[in-house]
This record gives sequence, structure tokens and C-alpha cells, in this order.
Amino acid sequence: MAVRKRLPFPRQLLIVSSLACLVACTQQQGRDMLTQFGNGKPDELFQTSVDRMATLAMRDNLQSLYLLMNKLYLRNPNQWRQSGYLDATTAARQIRIAIEQRQPLAQLGERRDLAALSYALSPEFRGDRVGAFIYAIGSMLVTAHGGRTEFYMTDTLDPLFIYNAARNIEKATWMLGQRQDANGVLLLFSNEISEQGSNLSFAVEFGKVVARLDLLTQMLDERYRRIGLNYAQSLLLMNFLPVQ
Repeated sequence: MAVRKRLPFPRQLLIVSSLACLVACTQQQGRDMLTQFGNGKPDELFQTSVDRMATLAMRDNLQSLYLLMNKLYLRNPNQWRQSGYLDATTAARQIRIAIEQRQPLAQLGERRDLAALSYALSPEFRGDRVGAFIYAIGSMLVTAHGGRTEFYMTDTLDPLFIYNAARNIEKATWMLGQRQDANGVLLLFSNEISEQGSNLSFAVEFGKVVARLDLLTQMLDERYRRIGLNYAQSLLLMNFLPVQ
């Protein structure tokens, strides 16, 4: 009769503990996945990882613009008074609606995107320059993303347009700190470096927008490059392409 050797008690305890930990970890991971799935929206099922990132980046970029708008109104309180609204909060809300619903801004006429940006930073403009400036950048961002703020599998994003939008924001940031009226006074006060202190928060926030756009550009370039490489590899290996 074969004699079955029993493992030493410490080794048995180690094995049991390891199995218990594995089961607990698996259960926790399962609960975490269910929680994440439950917190998601149904339409996320129709988004690739890049689509989801583009959607989140657009959300964060618009939030950055709205933050900058509020800060500009604080630095330039005379501007919202030219908007025709009762207070800066109301003016900011109307700008947000115009950007997200792609509505024209009365003080800019039919100008959008780059035409609106050039006009908003010109000495000839008369009106709420803060609102016009933020609206111009916001409408340019939406246009560069194909006129949408949320993205799905059926949508196509052109990385070149998004790259160009990032460069335009860099130029607009520089112009914001340089453009002056006929008396040599800045059209809008933003960043400040003086003996009393420094305030570079505007440049920092604009930098975040540019960084998100550049990252999205690289991811889109890589995605389309991989699609091309996968097709080239299939030709090289004489493989049929999958149909499902």
C-alpha cells in the first residue's frame, strides 16, 4: 500500500492562504469591473479607446476654456458689461451654449473659428472681447474635431486638423499677451509678471489644452499607422483580412 506523504503544516497553511488570496483578488476584480461597467454610459459600447479619449479630452479642453473665461472676466471686469448681460455668470453661460450648440455669436456676426479669433483680437472689435475670444477658440476646437464633442466608431478624426488647432492656440496665447490698443494698453489682461508678484495661470491652462491636443494627435497618428501596417502585413503574409 502506498504511503501518502503529508505536507508540513506551515506549507499547508501557505498554500491555503495563497488560494484564499487568489479567490479574494479575483472576486474583488470582478466587483471592480462590474462597478466600472455600471458607472459607464450605454453609448460607451460604441466607442473605441481612442474615441473615448478624444471625448474626454474635448470635455476637459472645454472646461479649461470656461475656467480661462471666468479668470479673464475677473481680470477684465469691463468686458462682460459690454456683452449686454446682467453679470459675468450669465455672459459665460451664453458663451458656453453658443460653443457647444454651434450657435453664432451676435457680436461676431457670422464669424467663427479663425475668422472670429482674428477679429476678437483686433483693435477694431467693439464688444465683449473675453467672450468673443473664448468663443472663437472653442468653435475652432469643435470644428477641428469634425464638428462634434463626442466621438464613436463611425466618426473620423483628422490628426492634422487637431495638430493645427494646437498650434493656433499657441499663437492665440502669444497674441493675448501682446495685442495693444492705440494707447499702448493691452486689449486683455491675462498673465502678469511684476514687482508685486507673478500670475502665469493663463499660460499654464492654455498649455494643458495644447498638451491634450498633441497627445490625441499622436494617438490618432499611431492608430492610422497601425491600420496601414496591419494591412501591409496581411499582404506580405498573404493572409485574408478578417470580416468580423
